[in-house]
Amino acid sequence: MQPNKKVLLLTTTLSSFLTPFMASSINLALPSIGKDFAADAITLTWIPTIYLLAAAVFLLPLGKLADIYGRRKFFVAGIIIFTTGSFLCAAAPTTQVLLIFRVFQGFGGAMVFGTGVALLSSVFPIEERGKVLGINTGAVYLGASLGPVLGGVLTQHFTWRSIFFFNVVLGIVVAVLTLIYLKFELKPAQGEKFDVPGSVIYGFSLVFLLVGLSELSEGNGIYFLTAGIAGIVGFGIFELRTQSPLLNLRLFRRNTVFMYSSLATLINYAATAGVGFLMSLYLQYGKGLSPQSAGFIIVSQAIVMTAVAPVAGRLSDRVEPRLISSAGMGLTFLALLLLSLVEVSTPLLLVVPALVMLGVGLGLFSSPNANAIMSSVEKKEYGVASATIATMRIIGQMSSLAITMLAVAIFIGKVEITAARIPNLIIAMKTVLLIFAGLCFFGILASLKRGNLRG
Repeated sequence: MQPNKKVLLLTTTLSSFLTPFMASSINLALPSIGKDFAADAITLTWIPTIYLLAAAVFLLPLGKLADIYGRRKFFVAGIIIFTTGSFLCAAAPTTQVLLIFRVFQGFGGAMVFGTGVALLSSVFPIEERGKVLGINTGAVYLGASLGPVLGGVLTQHFTWRSIFFFNVVLGIVVAVLTLIYLKFELKPAQGEKFDVPGSVIYGFSLVFLLVGLSELSEGNGIYFLTAGIAGIVGFGIFELRTQSPLLNLRLFRRNTVFMYSSLATLINYAATAGVGFLMSLYLQYGKGLSPQSAGFIIVSQAIVMTAVAPVAGRLSDRVEPRLISSAGMGLTFLALLLLSLVEVSTPLLLVVPALVMLGVGLGLFSSPNANAIMSSVEKKEYGVASATIATMRIIGQMSSLAITMLAVAIFIGKVEITAARIPNLIIAMKTVLLIFAGLCFFGILASLKRGNLRG
């Protein structure tokens, strides 16, 4: 049965909206969650981070299983699990329970991340791919755009729990549309073996890496970090020797465009994912703004991203994606440098233009970069490529928040953020943004190094 392209684009676009909306809106709710549960600064950073960790751990294994047993099937199951997890998070009575349900939510999100772009790339021809990936990326940024605004409004007027209920409603809509209108199935790796040992090594390595980074200021952090690095090295060696690898590392070795585009994705998200978290704390604690007002400030970045990404995606069908993505990474670098100069006394009229510049940079980078990745591989490798994009994005986001957590641990500590600790918060923020800018500089080099897609 031929898939309904319009419904497929609609459902994958809505699902791409859901997860960044959740991430950006929950950042605005963190001070309110902290107040309700009397949570310290470190615990607050775990609320967005543990979701990303769960998604990162499960994304590659679930993406591979989707290739074996059916991408549509896993896409629907992921939406249902994500929606159920959102409902459970809304009802969480303590921060500990909320963190557990965020893991469940991340598991569902991983099933969606690993299949959405692969479904689009399999159904739409190459001459339309930049356009649909631009729309899909635009939905990601629309979610990030509306997250601060709706998250701030919902938190201020209906408590932070309403953010999760909003995701429940959208999740039900996507699940119903997919079940009714999309009856096709794609199993490009049907019959292949699943790499259980590689999945276990990969999962534990990521957990050790994140725990090690977040606890690096403590004595035992270095041991976790060392174990995580050793695990990643071991995973790479194992994957090169196994018959049915979880991640085909040979694809990186033989495909320069794929390798450097994936690396650029990882660096881009590692350098930017923590910005929303930092700006939320800065605007609410440092500037004394309400969640709603802070949301309207942060949304300036995401609105621009949403407008630029589809245009950049269409442009990358005609112009070399490397050039557009590299220009975007360059603007992102400059924006991060400007934000690293912000103080409590800095007027908002100077903060907003830096956020707008960041939005333009991210919009120019993402969809052409995704187009380069998906266009550099054969059709049978779309699942691996899609999962790789999502994995690099989530590991980048996770790394970004881990760097932020480390700075919070060093400069603030495991205490509630009060007026007396605002100077420490500003120091932590400025330090992290300078690190992000440094990462972004290397991202420019990776983006330029990939070579031309069209010869």
